[in-house]
Amino acid sequence: MNIDSIKNGIVLDHLTPGKGMEVYRLLGLDRLDCHIAIIKNAPSRKMGKKDIIKIADDIALDTEVLGYICPGATVNIIKDGKNVEKKKMSLPEKLVNVVTCHNPRCITTTEQELPQIFALTDHERAEYRCIYCETLAKN
Repeated sequence: MNIDSIKNGIVLDHLTPGKGMEVYRLLGLDRLDCHIAIIKNAPSRKMGKKDIIKIADDIALDTEVLGYICPGATVNIIKDGKNVEKKKMSLPEKLVNVVTCHNPRCITTTEQELPQIFALTDHERAEYRCIYCETLAKN
């Protein structure tokens, strides 16, 4: 399968296999008016398989969301057909309004204007807990 390279834009590479559509949805890429290619289960020497998203536009990305969904993913910035910047994603220390607390007694249930904030509490298991009630975030 051949997917053309892009002249200017962003390539999200090394996405966890099967997570490409979730990344597409959570980053709001469906609202963009540009060419986007989603490649699922592409062969990878490093991972075996990976997903890739190519965006033919220079946009602002929420790297917090991307790091949460696919730690280890890379963001490649393409200018004039050349990779000018490469960033490797990692688990963010804090998530703000990315996931919601499912504890019915949490203050965020009654005080809905409060931001949903989760802190990384276990890096090895990628666990996040609500800063208000310490409920574990559901993936």
